Amino acid sequence: MANLSFAFRVAALAICTTFSGPMTADAGTPPLALKETIALPHTGGRIDHMDIDLARRRLLVAELGNGSVDIVDVQARKVIKRISGLDEPQGVAFAPKADVLAVSCGGDGTVRLYDGKTYAPRGVVKLGDDADDAHLDTATEDIVIAYGDGGLAIIDPATAAVVKTIPLPAHPEGFQIDGNRAFVNVPDADQIDVVNLNTGKRVATWPLTNLSANFPMALGERGLIAVGFRSPDVFGLFNRTNGQMAAKIADCGTADDIDFDAKLGRYYVSCGSGEIDTFALNGGRLLSAGRMRTIWGARTSLFVPQLNRLFLAVRAGLLFGSNASIRIYQPLP
Repeated sequence: MANLSFAFRVAALAICTTFSGPMTADAGTPPLALKETIALPHTGGRIDHMDIDLARRRLLVAELGNGSVDIVDVQARKVIKRISGLDEPQGVAFAPKADVLAVSCGGDGTVRLYDGKTYAPRGVVKLGDDADDAHLDTATEDIVIAYGDGGLAIIDPATAAVVKTIPLPAHPEGFQIDGNRAFVNVPDADQIDVVNLNTGKRVATWPLTNLSANFPMALGERGLIAVGFRSPDVFGLFNRTNGQMAAKIADCGTADDIDFDAKLGRYYVSCGSGEIDTFALNGGRLLSAGRMRTIWGARTSLFVPQLNRLFLAVRAGLLFGSNASIRIYQPLP
C-alpha cells in the first residue's frame, strides 16, 4: 500500500508538471512564450547537446540515451532523419562550408562525420576517450571537441583529420570560442582555463573559490562570459580579460545550458529541475527577468538568434509513455 501511495503521488506530480504549462516567478509578462512542440518519436533517455544547420533550417539533436542523432526540420515541424547505432552521442557541430555534421561520441571516444545533405558517413576520428562538447570555430571552419581526461581536439571536417590537440588538466565540459581563444570549464580541477587555439597553449587559468561543478558556458555582453555552477546553483558573469567575477545570482537547479540573447540583453539558463531562468544586467546589477516552469529533466537548450527562437529538448517521461520532444519558445520584449 505504501508503494502504491508513493506511485500515486509521483503520478500526480508528473501530471501537474506536464500540463501546468510555462509559468513565471513574477506576475508580469513572462520572458518566453511557447510557440510550438515537435515530437521526437521513439526516443528514450537523456538528450545532450544541439546545433543548427541554419541554411536548411534543421535542428541537430544528440540523443545520448537513445544512441542516435535526430535531424529535425524546423519548418516542417518533424524529424526527417535519424542517425542510429551511436555510442553515447554527446556533442553535435555543423560546419557549413564543408557541409559536414560532426557527432562526438562519449562511449567509444570517436567523432563521426556525416554529409550535411544526405547524412552519409564522411569519416571517423578516433580520440580514444569521452568525446564530449563540440563547437565550430567560425574563423577557421574547424570543429573543436572537448574530450578525454583533459584536452581539446581541433578537427578539419573536410579531411577528417586532427589538426592539433591542446592538453588540459582534467576533462573539459562546456566551452566557448572567442576569436583565437577558447574559454573552457574544467570542473574536476575547480577552474576555468583559457587557451590559444593557434598556438595550442594555455594562456590563463582562473581558479574558482566557493563555486564548483561549472558545466555550461556562454559568451555574453561587453566582454563578459557566463558560467553556470551546480554547487551551489549559481549563475556568474566573468570578465574575459582578467577572469574577475563581475556579478552572480542564484539560479535554478542543475543548469546544463546557457544561451545569450544579444538583442534583448538576456541570458537563458535551462535547468534539469524543470525551469528556465532569465537574467539581465541592469545598471551593472544582475537581475532575474523571470523563471519559467518546463519539465523535469529538460535541461538542453539552444538559442538561435537568426530565428529568434529558443529550442528546449524534453526527454521522454517515465510515466504514461510521454514522448520526447523539442519545445520552441519565442522571446518576449
